[in-house]
Amino acid sequence: MTNSIIIFLANYLYIIIILIAIIAIVLANQTARKNILTLAFLTFPLAFIIANILGRLFYNPRPFVVEHIKPLIPHTANNGFPSDHTLLVICIASVLFVYNKRLGILLFALGLLVGFARVVAKIHHPIDILGAVLIAIISVLVSFIVIKNLLVKPRK
Repeated sequence: MTNSIIIFLANYLYIIIILIAIIAIVLANQTARKNILTLAFLTFPLAFIIANILGRLFYNPRPFVVEHIKPLIPHTANNGFPSDHTLLVICIASVLFVYNKRLGILLFALGLLVGFARVVAKIHHPIDILGAVLIAIISVLVSFIVIKNLLVKPRK
């Protein structure tokens, strides 16, 4: 892969993923739109709270710091765990997967491509990407269970 492709995937593909998700939500029927937004409303704060806590517990210097090299993308030499870009796009993919399997799989693949490119660009280690993926999926699962068991009123 050329550097310009890696830079695009690592720094800009997430914007395309967000736009695809917005279009999908706008085009969804009213019930699906409400369900997607409700799940997202719970998932995103939960995922970023978990990521913040784990980021404070586990410090993982970025690859360019450890290897004393220049990354493809200028970045501060802070904690790389977990990858915020990957967390965001995998949260989006996972939320949409619950209601649209094909789109969720497509966005999940694109999200993994974002993470892969950030590793190749020497911004993250693979564990930063894996951590973000696990946090996103767990956050969606927990949020989905909360919605189904606590927020949905039983019918009489």
